[in-house]
Amino acid sequence: MTYLSAVLMGILQGVAEFLPISSSGHLALFQHFFGVENYEETQMFFTVLLHLGTLISVFVYYWHDILDMIREFFLLLGSLFSRKGTHEIRNTPPARRMVLLIIVATLPLFGILPVKDYIESAMNNVTFVSVALIATGFILFFSDRMARGRKTARTATMTDALLVGCAQAFGTLPGISRSGSTISAGLLRGYDRNFAVRFSFLMSLPAVLGANILTLKDVIEEGGIDTTLLPVYLVGMVVAAVVGYFAIRLVNLLADKGKFGAFAWYCWAAGAASLAASILLK
Repeated sequence: MTYLSAVLMGILQGVAEFLPISSSGHLALFQHFFGVENYEETQMFFTVLLHLGTLISVFVYYWHDILDMIREFFLLLGSLFSRKGTHEIRNTPPARRMVLLIIVATLPLFGILPVKDYIESAMNNVTFVSVALIATGFILFFSDRMARGRKTARTATMTDALLVGCAQAFGTLPGISRSGSTISAGLLRGYDRNFAVRFSFLMSLPAVLGANILTLKDVIEEGGIDTTLLPVYLVGMVVAAVVGYFAIRLVNLLADKGKFGAFAWYCWAAGAASLAASILLK
């Protein structure tokens, strides 16, 4: 792993994590076609740091929302032990409702745990990743054609959140865009476009953090941390954080204008090209 490779993978992670083109799929194709060796062992720690970088970008971009949610989370816990806990959910503050919506949306991920190893092994299947990228293209193509919704944190239901959470679970497959799936599912449920993007990125915090903790646990148990490469890894993490911040801004702009269709064409082209390359290079 060189500094150049770390910078390139940091850029790739920062762009692909938030633009609806699947970061896991692109990282899998990058390691396959550019010969990143020993990825299953030492590089998994680097992957954790790359995701930490993009988590930082979400915290920075949505810091005001996150602070409100943290405060409301503790107020919610307090209300469970008082009469306030009996109030209607719809009457709670938007930030507290957002906490509840994210908790509900995270539940479907627990269904992924029994098949976690199979999903991770799909990272090594270029054909699977390529086909999944093409499928992502269709998801994005149809999301542009959905009517504008009006639901926000005040009006979105727990059923809406659960279905968006199912889309997030589906987005754990390499090649399927997590952001593309969740934003599209939100639009399908009548979310306001800006709220669909905000909810997608905020709900990624517990999901990505939990996945990274599990991955880090596996890496430590297998002795896959090479401390001599830590400076290189940190460079990649910082690059991912900076690029990710601007990628979030771009997604908000494009979602508001209903311009995800351009990414659909890209996913189709990238999926078809990688599929053809994998066949020709066999």
